[in-house]
Amino acid sequence: MPKRPQAAPAPLIWLEQRPPARRRGLEREAIVRAAVAVADEGGAQALTMAAVARRLGSYTPMALYRYISSKDGLTDLMLDHVAGEIALPAQPGPDWRADLRAIAFASWDMVMQHTWFAQLVHARPPLGPNMMRRTEIILQILTRQGAPVAEAMTYAALLDRHVFGGALQAAEERDMRQRYGIADMKDMTAAISDLAIADGRYPMLSTWMASPSPVTPDEQLELSLIFLLDGIAAQLPDGRDR
Repeated sequence: MPKRPQAAPAPLIWLEQRPPARRRGLEREAIVRAAVAVADEGGAQALTMAAVARRLGSYTPMALYRYISSKDGLTDLMLDHVAGEIALPAQPGPDWRADLRAIAFASWDMVMQHTWFAQLVHARPPLGPNMMRRTEIILQILTRQGAPVAEAMTYAALLDRHVFGGALQAAEERDMRQRYGIADMKDMTAAISDLAIADGRYPMLSTWMASPSPVTPDEQLELSLIFLLDGIAAQLPDGRDR
């Protein structure tokens, strides 16, 4: 059978003309805020135009399309809206590591508040003004240390992959513990320690289980950022911090 032609993707919302403001009725910003609330409560899977319309009151999904042409466009606006919560330095400071660490932790905190962000961000082009502003300051920080723009962009992508991927994993683990009634990592290790010790084939694991010292996701991020920034520093001119 001949394949059905695929529908053309919707144009990027950043290239569309913004709908004119209306004296009455909805505004695009209200739709975006409602969509963020829906996703915050139910995750990315709960995000539908119908759910957003219900959140807004007595509106139909079709009413939303007068302001936002597609669900993909709504996703783009949502991603950029919450990216605006990330605190950024006005300009690079004297300590490039401190600047990148601050941006990384501010990004981490935002994703832990809006875990759907990490699920959706890599599925959409990062072309919103808040996301581009964030990327621009990271590039400025790195190029001031002598990194060419192309290399700085690679390092920025690595940083994002690390932070957003780690935040998604931490959020999934948090949800898993809630589902099973496990308050924290100490409860988790207690739940499996008897199995490891009784089996007898895991002496190292059993030793650790006898006196566990789990680290929090924030502490893991702190340690892993040291490794990542050390690796970037080694690629800078002269292989050292400037």
